[in-house]
Amino acid sequence: MKVYAVGGAIRDALMGLPVHDIDYVVVGSSAEEMLAKGFRPVGKDFPVFLHPDTQAEYALARTERKTGKGYKGFHFYTDPSVTLEQDLLRRDLTINAMAQEVGEDGGLHGPILDPYNGQQDLAAKVFRHVSDAFAEDPLRLLRIARFAARFPEFIVADETMLALKAIVQADELRALSAERIWQELARGLVASKPMHMFQVLLNTGAAKTLLAPTLASQLSQEEFRESILAHLSEAGNSLEERCAVVLMNVPAVEIRSWADCVRMPIEVRDFSEIFSELLVLINKNQLHFQSVDVLAWFNRADVWRKPDRGQALLNLAQKIGLGVTSLIKAMRNAQALNTAEIIAGVAAEDRSSGERIGSAFEAARLAAITAALQI
Repeated sequence: MKVYAVGGAIRDALMGLPVHDIDYVVVGSSAEEMLAKGFRPVGKDFPVFLHPDTQAEYALARTERKTGKGYKGFHFYTDPSVTLEQDLLRRDLTINAMAQEVGEDGGLHGPILDPYNGQQDLAAKVFRHVSDAFAEDPLRLLRIARFAARFPEFIVADETMLALKAIVQADELRALSAERIWQELARGLVASKPMHMFQVLLNTGAAKTLLAPTLASQLSQEEFRESILAHLSEAGNSLEERCAVVLMNVPAVEIRSWADCVRMPIEVRDFSEIFSELLVLINKNQLHFQSVDVLAWFNRADVWRKPDRGQALLNLAQKIGLGVTSLIKAMRNAQALNTAEIIAGVAAEDRSSGERIGSAFEAARLAAITAALQI
């Protein structure tokens, strides 16, 4: 029985990047032996075990055979006779198909085992798939798109681009779970160059399947890509801000529909929707903001109960060069109103009416907004 560290940990170490997680592969062992050594199995059909002390995941060396659609349509075969080279052969990219032996002390020892020339592709900064089995797993397209955002200096090998296109043409992407699509897109959005992820999706034809229709269409236009690229460089690094910038020209109703399809977190979805509606407000009131429209957006953003979100939305607009200084003043003006005074201004016999109280607040806020916009 031998244990190897494999995949991203070896790649990142060779690139001089911090290594956060290590994937372990066990060669020459069986499920029975792992259990006897105190390892705890994870799931029923996947040969992965948790270390009794560290709780790190250890996977038995395995081969796999495609049995159905999607990234779950595989049959795994594990046996002590499965070699490290056979296990590495099933991995996605050569730069992720390297390994190093783990000693009794838990440290890495000996040479880098690199049967598929991953170090050569790492030096050349090329994403190259390991074997023809690559095209059988649609998740790999999203992973490479995400890697392109993380490692923007890399290029996709011509033969690997053909394999990615084959995944799209085989309609394999529709077998991906919504949660996994969002997980990979989200990781790409917060990487160093998210537009590189979208470029891979465009080049492979995957954008039409995975993205909101309007966004996929907009990304095909070079002028739009350049404007979003500029805005992303000005915006912050949070997922909410980056997602909002990418979707800022997509109608809110379409954002909602797509968000539901990919299981986007509610807070990210709402931030993006409201930011899109802010852009509509700005475009509608290019010469001068109308108080009624501003109040409607404030209510939509719920700046009364969620003032931090309202401020974050307007701060983002300001960072990417949108003229919202007057909106910020109007929001602060309206938020500073004394609620007790507003209620006191309602006739005593009407104070039990939620509708009358609500109308009083609307009127007071509208007046405060109007005053701020006139300054």
